[in-house]
Amino acid sequence: MTSFALREMPAELLPRRRIEWLGPGALTTSELLSLVIGSGRPGENAIRVAETVLVESGGLHGLRNMPDSELQKIAGIGPAKAAQIRAALELGRRFIEPPRNIRPQIRSPADAANLVLVEMSALEKEELRVVLLDTKNFVKRVVTVYHGNLNTAVVRVGEVFRDAVRDLAASIVAVHNHPSLDVSPSPEDVRVTEQLVEAGKLLDIEVLDHIIIGGSRYVSLKERGLGFSRI
Repeated sequence: MTSFALREMPAELLPRRRIEWLGPGALTTSELLSLVIGSGRPGENAIRVAETVLVESGGLHGLRNMPDSELQKIAGIGPAKAAQIRAALELGRRFIEPPRNIRPQIRSPADAANLVLVEMSALEKEELRVVLLDTKNFVKRVVTVYHGNLNTAVVRVGEVFRDAVRDLAASIVAVHNHPSLDVSPSPEDVRVTEQLVEAGKLLDIEVLDHIIIGGSRYVSLKERGLGFSRI
């Protein structure tokens, strides 16, 4: 009965009914976005508008970085609908974030990656962030150290450890993103890691890992044994 009812329903009403009967996991990204956008002018199909938005922005990651001025050039998207989209994206980001009164504990590379994955996966340029940890690996805070391409000529070890020394951090995790979405560690990534590990030993601040993020994926250089083997 439900299947028949869904087939008989107009296309623009399907997402709302399907999310009621089947749950949000059954909807495509464009269908979910169409529910955020809602109905517009008579005859305007919210699903087609949503599909156009996703194509023009390059998907959800691109949509997050798309300026409002560009978003509102898409037919069917005005200031109000642009604001609805921004609000939905921000709610998703905040849902992933740990509560402010709870300090996350880093027990694995996944814990460190998930701490910044949503935000850093949407960055259009490389950034190096440092997760500062206490003696039990609870996060003290996350600091951004560099913007731009990372290489041994640019990265100054003292700047990477500056906040760790000030905050009396026991250890750190370095995290940077690859906007190309290719998470393969480059030779420069490995060399930077080696420098950080060696400096950490001198400062008595252990470098637990160096993580590369690309889109929704990440790679742990520690797990791959890259940059952590030198004495």
